[in-house]
Amino acid sequence: MWKQFLSKLPRKSSASGDSGQCSNGTGIQRTTSCGSIPPGRPASAIRRMSSAVFPSSVVAGIEPLVSFKDVPNSEKQNLFVSKLSLCCVVFDFSDPNKSSVEKDIKRQALLDLIEFVESSSARFSEAAIAACARMCAINLFRAFPPNYRSGSSGGGEGDEDEPMFDPAWCHLQLVYELLLKFIGSSSLDAKVGKRHFDHSFIVKLLNLLDSEDPRERDCLKTILHRIYGKFMVHRPFIRKAVSNIFYQFVFETDRHNGIAELLEVFGSVISGFALPLKEEHKIFLWRVLIPLHKPKSVGLYLQQLTYCVTQFLEKDPKLASSVIIGLLRYWPITNCQKEVMFLSEIEEILESTSQAEFQKCMVPLFRRIARCITSSHFQVAERALFVWNNDHIISLIAQNRQSIMPLIVPALEQNIQNHWNQAVLNLTMNVKKMFSEMDEDLFSSCLDKYKEDEEKRASLEVKRKLTWEKLESAAAFQPVTGHTAILVGHQLSANMIATLI
Repeated sequence: MWKQFLSKLPRKSSASGDSGQCSNGTGIQRTTSCGSIPPGRPASAIRRMSSAVFPSSVVAGIEPLVSFKDVPNSEKQNLFVSKLSLCCVVFDFSDPNKSSVEKDIKRQALLDLIEFVESSSARFSEAAIAACARMCAINLFRAFPPNYRSGSSGGGEGDEDEPMFDPAWCHLQLVYELLLKFIGSSSLDAKVGKRHFDHSFIVKLLNLLDSEDPRERDCLKTILHRIYGKFMVHRPFIRKAVSNIFYQFVFETDRHNGIAELLEVFGSVISGFALPLKEEHKIFLWRVLIPLHKPKSVGLYLQQLTYCVTQFLEKDPKLASSVIIGLLRYWPITNCQKEVMFLSEIEEILESTSQAEFQKCMVPLFRRIARCITSSHFQVAERALFVWNNDHIISLIAQNRQSIMPLIVPALEQNIQNHWNQAVLNLTMNVKKMFSEMDEDLFSSCLDKYKEDEEKRASLEVKRKLTWEKLESAAAFQPVTGHTAILVGHQLSANMIATLI
């Protein structure tokens, strides 16, 4: 049938449209690469063509390509529904030359719809709301192709693959723009709209955030935020649905393309939480945001994640100690890049931490920082020592130096004696000087204790070495039987040691 319709139509010029972009003022960049209706073709001819190009069931009722300016106000809602019905036809964009005329007609219809929503002052009827929700669902909700990239886990720090762009974006972006403006329009009654933009619609919209096209994720981020603000009744469901996406990412799949965008939305959501914080919100912090530090791809969304955590601490500073202990639980022992990131986040959290909360977590925290100071990876050691450049943290350390200095001084001395990097050595000397000036007596006692412990350790090492030499000497004179372990090099089996002892 489509071929019969097309055989009656003149061919579209291959030079239609350009490849530029124009901003529409909504944060969505509108591309024009799909072409537009050829300027040489009269609008009346296009209108006559629509009934041949699109099935009659699609354009039933008022002629869909009539301009909104050409119909009375009483008919504009009907024309709006008719244009939405026309746009329910989805085209194949894998071949850019296929159905080019129909694609142009649909694009123009979408542009008309966007302009109408922007300028409309009358309330949208329920039929119009239902038609808009249906058209958006038909165009947007689709299954993504399987991810063919090997070893993909939501992207790592070294992931340099180019993002994949959807070839249908020139239509999809207009649908997203229409949805954004429709949801944000004052002509949309939230009490009626919530029945059509329901839980099923929201879940499918959230699933689209796994798109590999960053432009689509950016649009979805804005729309999700608008829906959360418009339909208050859906807010608990949205929070629960997003939490489930995070749970699945952290504990099951370890890959999702839209974690950063979801966290960006929740950053503004958290900032709007009422005080005192509900237990539900605190659970979201402990069970969702803190475990999100676990995946190896945390670097891709750490900025948004840190913002969400600090928003919680601004709301309730008493959460600081539990957040720091949670971070220590997920500390990346073998991943130096993540360690540097964690140290940066710890410093940002400590900037807003009170004295009382600091005292609850300072001992395990500075044990970990001491290990970082002695790290053979110079960036980890350097970042740990940079903590002493923060005036607020120095103030916290000074007030609790009796507990912190005994933990840090041994690490500083080990660095001075053993570290290979000159920059780390210089920073270590600076921190050592700072401690000495802070409390010279305490520093001296810590230094003496370290030297005493080192002497004991050296003495134990000598005794251990002598013990092994005696065991090896005794083993050399022990007759070898069928059940006697054999000495290989300088290592003895447990059985031989037990026999000799």
